[in-house]
Amino acid sequence: MAITNTREVQFESDIEHYLINKGGYTKGNQSTYDKDLAMDVEKLASFLEDTQSKEWRKYLRIYGDDAIYQLGKRVNDMIDQYGLLHVLRSEVTDRGCRFKLIAFKPESTLNTETMRMYEANRIEVIRQFSYEKERNYTLDMVLSINGIPMVALELKNQLTGQSVDDAKTQYIRNRNPREKCFQFNKRFLVYFAVDLYEAWMTTKLAKEKTYFLPFNQGSNGAGNVGGKGNPSNSDGYATSYLWENILKKDSLLAILQRFLHLDVDEKTKKQSLIFPRYHQWDLVTKLSADVKANGAGKNYLAQHSTGSGKSYSITWLAYRLSTLHDELNQSVFNTVIIVTDRRVLDQQLQKDIMSFDHTPGVVETIDEKKSSKDLRDAINDGRRIIITTLQKFPVIYKEVENTQGKKFAVIVDEAHSSQTGSSAQKLKVALGDKTEALRQFAEIEELEEEELIDEEDFIVQEMLAHGKHSNMSFFAFTATPKPQTIEMFETPRTDGGYRPFHIYSMRQAIEEGFILDVLENYMTYETSYQIAKATEDNPEIPVTQGVKAIRRFQSMHPFNLRQKTIVMVEQFREITAKKINGQAKAMLVTSSRLHAVRYYYEFKDYIKEQGYDNLDVLVAFTGVVNDAEREYSEASINKTKDGRPISERQLPNEFDTDNFNMLIVAEKYQTGFNQPKLHTMFIDKKLKGVKAVQTLSRLNRTTSGKTDTFILDFANKAEDIQEAFKPYFDATELSEPIDVNMVYDMQQRIRAKYLYNDSDIDKFIKIYYKEGRQTNTDLGRMTSLFKPILERYQDLGEEEQYQFRVGLRKFIKWYGYITQITRIFDGELHKEFIFAKYLEKFIPKVDRENVDLDGIIQLEYYNLKESFKGDISIKENDGAYELTQVKGNTDPMKPEELSDTLDSIINGINKEYPGVVSEENRVILEDLVSVINEENKQLERSAKTNDFKMFLDTFQPIFDDKTIEQYDKTIETHDKKMKAYEKIFQDPELYHAVRIVLAKEAYKKYRSVVL
Repeated sequence: MAITNTREVQFESDIEHYLINKGGYTKGNQSTYDKDLAMDVEKLASFLEDTQSKEWRKYLRIYGDDAIYQLGKRVNDMIDQYGLLHVLRSEVTDRGCRFKLIAFKPESTLNTETMRMYEANRIEVIRQFSYEKERNYTLDMVLSINGIPMVALELKNQLTGQSVDDAKTQYIRNRNPREKCFQFNKRFLVYFAVDLYEAWMTTKLAKEKTYFLPFNQGSNGAGNVGGKGNPSNSDGYATSYLWENILKKDSLLAILQRFLHLDVDEKTKKQSLIFPRYHQWDLVTKLSADVKANGAGKNYLAQHSTGSGKSYSITWLAYRLSTLHDELNQSVFNTVIIVTDRRVLDQQLQKDIMSFDHTPGVVETIDEKKSSKDLRDAINDGRRIIITTLQKFPVIYKEVENTQGKKFAVIVDEAHSSQTGSSAQKLKVALGDKTEALRQFAEIEELEEEELIDEEDFIVQEMLAHGKHSNMSFFAFTATPKPQTIEMFETPRTDGGYRPFHIYSMRQAIEEGFILDVLENYMTYETSYQIAKATEDNPEIPVTQGVKAIRRFQSMHPFNLRQKTIVMVEQFREITAKKINGQAKAMLVTSSRLHAVRYYYEFKDYIKEQGYDNLDVLVAFTGVVNDAEREYSEASINKTKDGRPISERQLPNEFDTDNFNMLIVAEKYQTGFNQPKLHTMFIDKKLKGVKAVQTLSRLNRTTSGKTDTFILDFANKAEDIQEAFKPYFDATELSEPIDVNMVYDMQQRIRAKYLYNDSDIDKFIKIYYKEGRQTNTDLGRMTSLFKPILERYQDLGEEEQYQFRVGLRKFIKWYGYITQITRIFDGELHKEFIFAKYLEKFIPKVDRENVDLDGIIQLEYYNLKESFKGDISIKENDGAYELTQVKGNTDPMKPEELSDTLDSIINGINKEYPGVVSEENRVILEDLVSVINEENKQLERSAKTNDFKMFLDTFQPIFDDKTIEQYDKTIETHDKKMKAYEKIFQDPELYHAVRIVLAKEAYKKYRSVVL
């Protein structure tokens, strides 16, 4: 039979049919609905009579025939005063009578009366809901609970020429926010605009200021890699998840009970109702279901991008886990601990959780005002939710009472930084129930459990804390997971690799408009310079230190700083200052604290010289910087307009004011800094990997009037930055688990240097784990054990010293990582790990020669020019990006350290930064380098299979073609470089020299060898 009814009314009817037959609803009507009160008081009274009969009879005795009127009046008055959400979660009081307007589902099904009350809720779906007395204006569909309308839906159908945008327009233009039912937090708590393919929602109608958020799953379904929108649905509408998952009775009431949140801005007191976005609801629901089915003991990773609303996700998850019961009606967790790296804790988490549960003592925040002992007491007292920093666990890990039988959920708000190192291990020692681990250890050793607890009790206890624990589940959040993070919080793939449990990708956040794409407007500058000697001396110096010294000389040169300052300040005035309604700000990321200080004064001087009274700058760095016999600190430099010092804690707030436009930073504010008005970033520091992503992501926050961002980069190539973003744009997965035996392989390599043996380790352990208090000779005896080992180390050659030093560090790092994932139960190896951690502290640092070229070299030539401007955003990515696991099957090789004369080093630098062509323009060689270095498979094959002479035969015709091609471009554009190219063609010796230099660069690139 053909489908002929494609009207909107059919869409409406299909949703209603599902809700009534499968969603727990009944078909409602408005026969007793009071439009003045915007509620059906008779239905509410019916619910109260059915569920709270004793109180209702008392109410009838007080008010008699006037009870219905008085109930409606009192409920309306309380909602007007406190808001609907608060009244739903508390109670209505009237002359000694107390009523619950809604019965939420209990966590335990043991209380049959509470379950009966829950089932008695009047959950109705009403089509063509009439809300105004004078005119018959209607909403397509309304969901009401116990006579109170709470959810509104406007439905549109593409087959009749309308879409979700028309539904949003209808809310904005045709629904009067002053109407009783549309007043904020008085009746309707959420408004949905829905068509056949998309759903959007808002919690507040405000005419043209109404702000709708997408309420879609993502193009590949919630929790999966994808962009905006929804996947197709072979079983029904693409938007059916809305009524099948969100609006069905159990889900909607759970959202009202555990998700919907009233946020109050501390400064403006402005109120906002926060309804979970679909991915947030999906994450908490899926995690809860998995924990309910499997109990404690599993770990979970959520790879959620900036813009995912992580703070709310953590809040909702913490509250849900704290009340979760299993199928036997037992609490899954005794305590939920939220672990953060922020030493100054955000009190918002506590406020948010307290809005769901008003019971005193449920939430305990261990902030900077409290001690580690407060954390110990909170754990021992069984607080339901504890918010703390990881740093407090090493102090109290031995003082937590017996955790046998207790179960903990640990929520980590930045996975890779919070779950490595000794602090994380101490957390496991404090909370882990070691009963199962002890039993497992006994089985492996074929001993009774009691036999394992002997004089080596400390060793055993530490090993029992390794790996996973059946009484602990970790729930970790990060946007940029490392391989170790993915394996530690693994969700196994069928091929042996690992993936995150839940994904909300950077792509989806950008496409949905929750963050901006910081790669869309990217500009790079290239610096060309030539160094010359300022002395007749030609000292021999280490190449590496020499090159670094020369480059540092150039980067610190006042001319370099001034030229870049001019570019940045003028770019700010031309571009940034006009953005975000004139409120846009910029950040300069520098490579060192000294750079930050010198840039600060260059900025101040240039701004003053130019008379730019509307510009001012702040600087941020840690500690004290010494420069030219003066000391500089953040507080001593930064001043308010009236000259008051700005403290470190005050700086973010001062930067937020109109008094300051630019912030210069050195290893500060590159992560975790949330300033939505930050529009532009200037970069004068090499960035790569996660660091690049985290730094640039400071720009991606959205705010009113912010439509784009801008990055000007002096230090990195655009393609390198793009590559850094690729692993984290969609999803990050891991190809294989780590090889546990790597740690044994590395143990053998460091033992092969014959610096220490088992006897040395045993002597150390006996002192380190001795019984009783430490005496005044113990530390001396313990450290003396290392002296002969260090003497043997000094007898090694430089290469062997390097191999031992690096190998020892890897052994310590890998053992610490592997034992976070699994239990090895190797007491001898654990002893060596403890021994190695102390030995590593005594290994002498490499004494690198400090090369001082002050007064010896001078800047002869300098050119700063724009090299790229455009969009480097990631348009296409093949789904998840797969990381590879760390390998350890080779000895570390010490980089070859060469010495050379100062002349040779300067010549090498000047070849890399053009200096072989005419004085009128020295950047031609750099132009050719960029062209020749473009990916070329023919050159790559030749470099990998031939020596340099054979490679040169392949390179020569390619170089000739590219050089002529570049020359032709200068003719077409009348470029000033044309004469430089003509000089190369007229001078065969110069032409050959340039070709050889570029051939060597290309050969090194493709073969990675030094000629």
